[in-house]
Amino acid sequence: MMQLFSHGLLGPLHWWQYVVVTLVLTHITIAAVTIYLHRHMAHRALELHAIPSHFFRFWLWLTTGMVTVQWSAVHRKHHARCETPDDPHSPQVLGIRKVLLEGAELYRAATRDQATIDKFGAGAPDDWIEHNIYQRYNKQGIFIMMAIDLLLFGPIGLTIWAVQMAWIPVTAAGIINGLGHYMGYRNFACEDASTNVFPLGILIGGEELHNNHHAYGSSAKLSNKWYEFDIGWLYIRLMEMAGLAKVKKIAPRARLKAAKPVCDLELLQAIITHRYDVMTRYASMMKSACSQEFDKLRNGLPHIDPQATATDFRRWLHLDAEVLPETDRATLGTILEHNSNLQIIYSMRQELAAVWARSNASKEQLVKQLQEWCQRAEASGIESLQAFSRTLRSYV
Repeated sequence: MMQLFSHGLLGPLHWWQYVVVTLVLTHITIAAVTIYLHRHMAHRALELHAIPSHFFRFWLWLTTGMVTVQWSAVHRKHHARCETPDDPHSPQVLGIRKVLLEGAELYRAATRDQATIDKFGAGAPDDWIEHNIYQRYNKQGIFIMMAIDLLLFGPIGLTIWAVQMAWIPVTAAGIINGLGHYMGYRNFACEDASTNVFPLGILIGGEELHNNHHAYGSSAKLSNKWYEFDIGWLYIRLMEMAGLAKVKKIAPRARLKAAKPVCDLELLQAIITHRYDVMTRYASMMKSACSQEFDKLRNGLPHIDPQATATDFRRWLHLDAEVLPETDRATLGTILEHNSNLQIIYSMRQELAAVWARSNASKEQLVKQLQEWCQRAEASGIESLQAFSRTLRSYV
């Protein structure tokens, strides 16, 4: 009996075995969050068979205490109100320290807003077990998990349980919601500040590829470049082959062919479909021209560091003006006043983004706007802008 209390039912293990067990248990939780809560429930990117669906719900009850309708609603609100004061957890608004250290508290505060749940929580499970167990006793599951860990591993099971309880608050509520909107690399110039934190999406199930996700929220696959790995997508494909899942949508891949001499409706639709790829390519192709223009500003604006500001400017080309902090907008205004080519590069970026913004313009009017944009770009005298216009007319 004493040996059972000291080591649990599984007996004494080597230290590395305890580490492996802990990583496996936390990884199952990550898989449940990314596949069930995120891709299936919040974004409807795939359908799940009842077997994995019920397993994930049960496991999340044991390991997180999160309620499906609450998580889905808070996450959908994050996408709908991203980087605004209504965003439940934007580091651009609240500060990185706040979201990184208090991400779980921000999530819980958002779940207490019934208006958020009512507006964004549609489609969540509405059965007996959800209302009478998972929602009614949402905190009891984690203590059952603690008892299981103690029974299986003895006193060290308490440490394993503590890591399980901290895993989602640290990795998801802190790192993804925090660093995923603050630092990292961007494949797509979407309207918010989302970033890919790391290209190997293993530790957090692929959720590290956060910019990819914000660009195509309804995609079941989060990886986009050849060097990115989304282990959550691997699990989804395995479940699909076993008949336990059905993928509904994945992000489209941009393709280029010979440039069209005149813009038409087909080209317009291709550009709108790949608009985030278009804006990313725009920022990339303007890099050399921006560097040359900032060299010219070295003497004209002595109070501005040209090298540092050139880096900022390239970052601003990835973002809409509305999401820039006030200090950045002020610096940007000063730069544009003193350099006409940078003004053209930046204003053309904003005008191009307006092509797919919501408006009352007809398709024919939008095609005309696109054609006029290309003509002005090619008449600008800026070589990079001219080359981009030719690339823009190549999308299919």
